[in-house]
Amino acid sequence: MHSILFIVFLPLLAAIVAGLGNKALGNVPAKVITTGALFISCALSWPIFLSFVAGSAEASVTPVLKWVQSGSMSFDWALRVDTLTAVMLVVITSVSALVHLYSWGYMDEEPDQPRFFAYLSLFTFAMLMLVTADNLVQMFFGWEGVGLASYLLIGFWFRKPSACSAAIKAFVVNRVGDLGFMLGIFGTWLVFQTTSIPEILHAAPSMAGSTIGFLGHRFDTMTVLCVLLFIGAMGKSAQLGLHTWLPDAMEGPTPVSALIHAATMVTAGVFMVCRLSPMFVVSPTAMGVVTFVGAATCFFAATVGTTQWDIKRVIAYSTCSQLGYMFFAAGSGAFGAAMFHLFTHAFFKALLFLGAGSVIHAMHHEQDMRYYGALRKEIPWTFWAMMAGTLAITGVGIVDVIGFAGFYSKDSILEAAYASGSEVGSFAFWCGITAALMTSFYSWRLVFLTFYGAPRWAASEHIQHAVHGEHEDADAEDGHDHDHSHELLDPHHGEGTAGYHPHESPLVMLVPLIVLSLGAIFAGFLFTHSFISEGEGEFWKGALVFNEHLLHAMHGVPGWVKWAPFTVMAVGFGTAWYAYLKNPRFPAAFVEQFGVVHRFVFNKWYFDELYNFLFVRPAFWLGKVFWKQGDVGIIDRFGPNGAAWVVAQGSRVAQKVQSGYLYSYALVMLIGLVVGISWVMVR
Repeated sequence: MHSILFIVFLPLLAAIVAGLGNKALGNVPAKVITTGALFISCALSWPIFLSFVAGSAEASVTPVLKWVQSGSMSFDWALRVDTLTAVMLVVITSVSALVHLYSWGYMDEEPDQPRFFAYLSLFTFAMLMLVTADNLVQMFFGWEGVGLASYLLIGFWFRKPSACSAAIKAFVVNRVGDLGFMLGIFGTWLVFQTTSIPEILHAAPSMAGSTIGFLGHRFDTMTVLCVLLFIGAMGKSAQLGLHTWLPDAMEGPTPVSALIHAATMVTAGVFMVCRLSPMFVVSPTAMGVVTFVGAATCFFAATVGTTQWDIKRVIAYSTCSQLGYMFFAAGSGAFGAAMFHLFTHAFFKALLFLGAGSVIHAMHHEQDMRYYGALRKEIPWTFWAMMAGTLAITGVGIVDVIGFAGFYSKDSILEAAYASGSEVGSFAFWCGITAALMTSFYSWRLVFLTFYGAPRWAASEHIQHAVHGEHEDADAEDGHDHDHSHELLDPHHGEGTAGYHPHESPLVMLVPLIVLSLGAIFAGFLFTHSFISEGEGEFWKGALVFNEHLLHAMHGVPGWVKWAPFTVMAVGFGTAWYAYLKNPRFPAAFVEQFGVVHRFVFNKWYFDELYNFLFVRPAFWLGKVFWKQGDVGIIDRFGPNGAAWVVAQGSRVAQKVQSGYLYSYALVMLIGLVVGISWVMVR
């Protein structure tokens, strides 16, 4: 398992070389070094994963160095490789390698390419550190590392105010979640007197029924610890309440969206819950919280996705919704199903994001789907790749026969939620079914608006700029977050191409799309038995909690439960076909009829406005008070400014005394002499 050292540290070495070399190194060498390092890591990761699939591998720990020794607390830097780690290794390195390759074409006109590729590799290293952690402190190092890299990548175009704001928002919102994560780690240390993950998981069942003091009251120990840890997962994985950063993060370059906000970083919370699953199963309350939050997020994000026009934001809310599926699977006890959906989702969601990037590239950085249409003949490779991703995310397949990747993983989650038999499990099942219907609707809506119908390119300002030969930087990407009328969707509006012809992406961008398409088609069929296996969970080998009784209950659910996802998928497809192909005037009529509901959903349930009222504005007001009254009014007034005023006044008095006349100085000397003699006489 010494190959794990190369897998983890090659991206770090590449990031250092590209980052420090920067423009002196040059674009091509920086890209070759970083991309080559990731492909080597990927090539080394797949044999490890396949050996676990074949059942020939065992968990191992590779020590790296001594880290901390302080009293009774000690922990080393070590790389743990078990089945759970192996799954994450192939997800991270595969997607990252393909994103590096894709970025060769997408970022070709970007002047700061070495910096961009260094950031990508730095993120990959931090994510690999997170998933190979053998103790909670090492996991926290990777956790904060991906947060830093995310901040750098979202704000890569730092001259663009909206990108800087999105980066700051992501950083601040994640700090809220990280506070809970840190408290959870501190509490775990207090309870178990160790940060070693294997030791904690071994001792966790013995803490059932114990209590701990928290906020002045006594609570169940494992409930407190698990809920605090889950708050960290909510921030990193954009769950309801701490989700607001994810859509705004689309201000970063599209390859960043595919790498960080679809396949890897946002799944860190799911990985953490599965890694610590022996802790969570001790607390039914914590499991219920995870299930409820995941189900609510799944439903909420799907509703918002049905109304957005920005192609990347639709996929971003889809990501948020799919993460909700993973969490309520874990909360229902189906940790294997949660990881299976994480695995398949990485392929088809990265495919959708990179496919969207190919569309944006073809449409001269236009992201509003209302300015698309009829692109399937112009960019056929991108069209078929997006079709594969859409078929996978909507869960197209025939029960007990065959299907695309999402069909296997998402259906297993819904069956697990139903089979759990709990009230919160039933709530999650119905939220998941409803979200599946909306997922099908907004996914096919994206396909129909983008690739079918009449071309509506003439109305796009970006296309007009391209036609008139005006150069536009890649940083002109703009997320349209305002609700225009639906007249653009009129079948006769904006026909014509304004003299512009969309172009297919270069081969270096198409190869990753083809590879990810294969994953979106076959990943579910090939690995469903391994992830959700019969027996004692031989594939996982104790890397997470495998509930065999739940698995048998999943196989015994009624037939209508198995067919429900396919049914709602078909309903969503039919609704999107009718609204955007058969009768394009229907959406405008629907909005006119249900304007209040549409505005509520389009404005993302007003979470941003609520947070702005509750937190942002009071924070700015408080900052202004400290600035004006505290800093300027008190500190500056009585501090440096006050001292300067005293010196100035003293100087004016001294100036009057220092007249330059001899008799004035003689008078002063005489007065001093009289005062001195008087003082002596009084004594």
